[in-house]
Amino acid sequence: MEADLVTRAGVPFTAIPAAGVHGVGLRSLPGNLLRLGRGTLAARRILAEFKPDAIFFTGGYVAAPLAVAARNKPILLYVPDIEPGMALRFLSHFAKIIALTAEDSKQYFKSAARQVVTGYPTRSEMGSWERSAARRHFDLSENLPVLLIAGGSKGARSINQPVLAALKDLLGMAQIIHLTGSLDKEAAAAARAGLPDELKNRYQIFDYLHEDMGAALAAADLAITRAGASTLGEYPLFGLPAILVPYQYAWRYQMVNARFLERHGAAVVLEAAQLSTELLPTLRTLFAAPQRLQAMRQAMQSLARPNAAQEIASLLQELAGESAQPEKGAQSW
Repeated sequence: MEADLVTRAGVPFTAIPAAGVHGVGLRSLPGNLLRLGRGTLAARRILAEFKPDAIFFTGGYVAAPLAVAARNKPILLYVPDIEPGMALRFLSHFAKIIALTAEDSKQYFKSAARQVVTGYPTRSEMGSWERSAARRHFDLSENLPVLLIAGGSKGARSINQPVLAALKDLLGMAQIIHLTGSLDKEAAAAARAGLPDELKNRYQIFDYLHEDMGAALAAADLAITRAGASTLGEYPLFGLPAILVPYQYAWRYQMVNARFLERHGAAVVLEAAQLSTELLPTLRTLFAAPQRLQAMRQAMQSLARPNAAQEIASLLQELAGESAQPEKGAQSW
């Protein structure tokens, strides 16, 4: 998915061989180690051709071969989640600077690298959406709350199925923007077709949003989503309170993210197994208590770091030996 997003942004992209070693069976381990070796050789060729002044990592096992090949280059490591994965901890030993989404991440690193809390970088165009304009963009009423439901590019079946089972009750409380992912869009469309006419207009279905994601976040009063790293940046940017359903197979990273937001009073955490019984009561409680929702909104907004991308870019310039700050109007990435 990252390759597609980078290509869409017009940034040159080159892949290298890589494979994971953590949790891999003995039968797969030799082949994966061989792929990592080939990746290191490929990374050396790329470094020789590109001659970078600084290198930026955000983790994942694909970064390991390049880190080994570039160990004498100045490296900036960015940690998106609250708790770093095994690859990020490995990469931290090669980094000169570690940029963090939140202060809570400092406890996980023993590296001598300088640690800087920058926040989570968000696309600059996302923040251009204003609430009323975003609702008009989706043809939503100003008189009903808006619920955003999302689960990633492929979707989250453990969220989608309980939502579709309770769809009429949900639409009795709120308008819904449902990002179903590719797996469940047809099921959602069939559920919409069976709704009374007065409810159909309250239910908008998309498999995924690219340029319009900022509008969906700006239009919403509450979100029901996974707890991936982007929730730590995008939801604070919009002050969007959430019911978070951590992906149960993502080790514990999403749960740690979710508990971080819950601890700050910005979110409610439900496990996937609870949704069928707890989703409707939780929503009814929240929508019946506007003061609580407002307090959650303010708590979420207090975590915002809207200049995170610029801060990370400045750290990269520092590593590359440039003293000048980015010119006004320069593109952030």
